[in-house]
Amino acid sequence: MKFVFHAGLIVCSSCFSGVVLAEVPPPLEIITEAEIQEVPQRTFELSPEEQARYDVLREADALFRAGNHARARELYQSVKSPFTRENQPLVAREEGFMDPGLLSPAGGVFWRQYQQGVSQDLDSKVLVPLQLLVEREPGFVLGHLHYAKRLKERGHNQRAQEILQQALARFPNHLELTEMAIQTYEAGENWLGASFLARQFALMNPEHPAQEGFLRRADENFRRYQHQLQQQITGGAIANVLTGSLSLLATGNIFGSLSTVETTALLLRGESAVGDRMARQILSQAPLITDPEVVAYVQDIGEKLVQVSGRNDFNYQFHILQDETINAFALPGGQIFIHAGALLAAQSEAELAGLLAHELSHTILSHGFQLMTQGQVTANLMRQIPWVGRTATNLMVFRYSRDMERQADRVGTRLLAASGYAADGLRNLLLRLEQENKPSPPPWLSTHPETRERVADLERFIVQHNLNRYSYEGVERHLEIRKRVFDLLESNQNP
Repeated sequence: MKFVFHAGLIVCSSCFSGVVLAEVPPPLEIITEAEIQEVPQRTFELSPEEQARYDVLREADALFRAGNHARARELYQSVKSPFTRENQPLVAREEGFMDPGLLSPAGGVFWRQYQQGVSQDLDSKVLVPLQLLVEREPGFVLGHLHYAKRLKERGHNQRAQEILQQALARFPNHLELTEMAIQTYEAGENWLGASFLARQFALMNPEHPAQEGFLRRADENFRRYQHQLQQQITGGAIANVLTGSLSLLATGNIFGSLSTVETTALLLRGESAVGDRMARQILSQAPLITDPEVVAYVQDIGEKLVQVSGRNDFNYQFHILQDETINAFALPGGQIFIHAGALLAAQSEAELAGLLAHELSHTILSHGFQLMTQGQVTANLMRQIPWVGRTATNLMVFRYSRDMERQADRVGTRLLAASGYAADGLRNLLLRLEQENKPSPPPWLSTHPETRERVADLERFIVQHNLNRYSYEGVERHLEIRKRVFDLLESNQNP
């Protein structure tokens, strides 16, 4: 590994991230221009192992495009290790079960106690057994449904929502759970939550007969939420929440010098207005990759994903920041940013598409806008973004909850598979980056939930939903773009 002395810092010249390793005093000796030129330049080349794998995938991609999917699958399988669970039959408990006959002996006792409590109309024999049942048998979906129903009947609507949220975190595609949760949210006039659940089900189940109905329901509830928000802000009901969260946004320089009143008005205009304002602030300070070929490549991938996203009310734009760190982030309203380092790190078009699909999912599920308008910004801010060129900024982006990250992983993988890419693109990128960057993962991983947990969750998701991971990888064109981006970064650093 070679190091270059520069401005009192030791910088690793072979790292994507350009991480500062240590501060040192300026060198005593004067380094001449000729000596600087003798420092070996970075080169972009594949290792022998990478080259061998690339050759197989390139041939498989050609066969796949030609329609010979059977032979292409054989080649894809030859260079992809199988998941541990891939060839194992699914267990009913992994998908959730409704049959009380599958309960354990202890679970069966709680279920019978609950039924006796219903017949005797005794709360103590209804709610307590159900609570113990869902704790002991979390895979028994019928238990969650009955517990939420009985809580609602007794006026504990908030607790019912929590029970259903916990169940949906495990079984996000369960129709009965989703329907009851939406009804519970609507009963409590939690229109944003109801909209989110309906949209998530529609995106995760694109072939379900009820998919269109859930999309319409998502749009209707979101309109109700916007009307509710306007009434609350007009009446000053949430002024204190907005003052606290939005003043932090202002000091974080996301909205520049806007006052709380002005920022509130911006929120009322919707997600696109908020995202556009934030994007302009970033674009005014951050250097971009503007090469037409690279920009068109990323934009084309993004548009493929948008076409299957089910949300067409945004003007989606994909920006490439001239930054060698491995990172990406999404703003409300369709503004997606990817660092050049992430493009270099992805070894196929499917992997890059997986990263874009993850960020796109945050946008289409309104995660960022949800955090802002619910006053949760103070608890969920964010990481500073170190721009290449030492541009001084205090810009911040959203740090989502574990549930939101898991949702974006799953929905993103759905979008990936629906767009014709290998369904494990995001999973492969996550796994390799986590392995290659120990003990210091890149920013995109270090601010997210445990990577191994996410990889395992995606493997389960791909297997359970029979998504095709032996589909188009797109290595040939992607390698050309990676080399082009590498050369662009090198020319900017060594003009």
